[in-house]
Amino acid sequence: MGCGCAERRELSGPALDTALLEPYLAEYKDSEAKGGLIAILQKAQDIYGYLPEELLTYIARRVGVKPAKVMGVVTFYTQFRLKPAGKHLVLLCQGTACHVNGSAEIEGAVRDALGAEEGEITGNGLFTYTNVACLGCCSLSPVMMIGDKTYGGLTKDKAAAILKDIEREETSG
Repeated sequence: MGCGCAERRELSGPALDTALLEPYLAEYKDSEAKGGLIAILQKAQDIYGYLPEELLTYIARRVGVKPAKVMGVVTFYTQFRLKPAGKHLVLLCQGTACHVNGSAEIEGAVRDALGAEEGEITGNGLFTYTNVACLGCCSLSPVMMIGDKTYGGLTKDKAAAILKDIEREETSG
C-alpha cells in the first residue's frame, strides 16, 4: 500500500473488475456496521480469489478509511490472502495441542503429498497449504481444514490420503 501511488492507478485486468464488488462497497458505505470492512474483504476475496494490493487501496478509498487500516485487518485475520492460492486452501493447525500431537509430522506429510512448500500453489493448481496458529479444534488435534471441512485425529498417512482423495475427485470428474 506504501506511498499511495497505487491510489492513482486504475485496476487492471478482467480479474479485477471492481463492478462485481460495488454492491458490497455501497452497502458498507451507507451503514455504520463495524464488521462491514471485514464483510467487504471477505466478499472481495470470494470474487477475486485473493486480495491484491491495488484492490485493497481501492477498497480503502471507496469506504473512506486509510489503506493502513485495511492492511491491518487483512494481515490480522488468517482467512485473508495477499497472494493467489490453489483451488483448495489447506489450513494446518500449529497450535499447542496440535504441536504436541505431531503437527510438524503432519506438515511434512502434506508437503510431500502436495509436492509444494507452504504458500505455494501445487503444479496442478489444486492446493495451497498454510500453517495457522489455531483452528479452535483442540479436541480433534492434530487438525487441518480444507475449505469449510475439518479433518481431525490426523496421522501422516491419513493427511496424505485425504489430499489424494480430493485430488482424485478433482481430476476424475
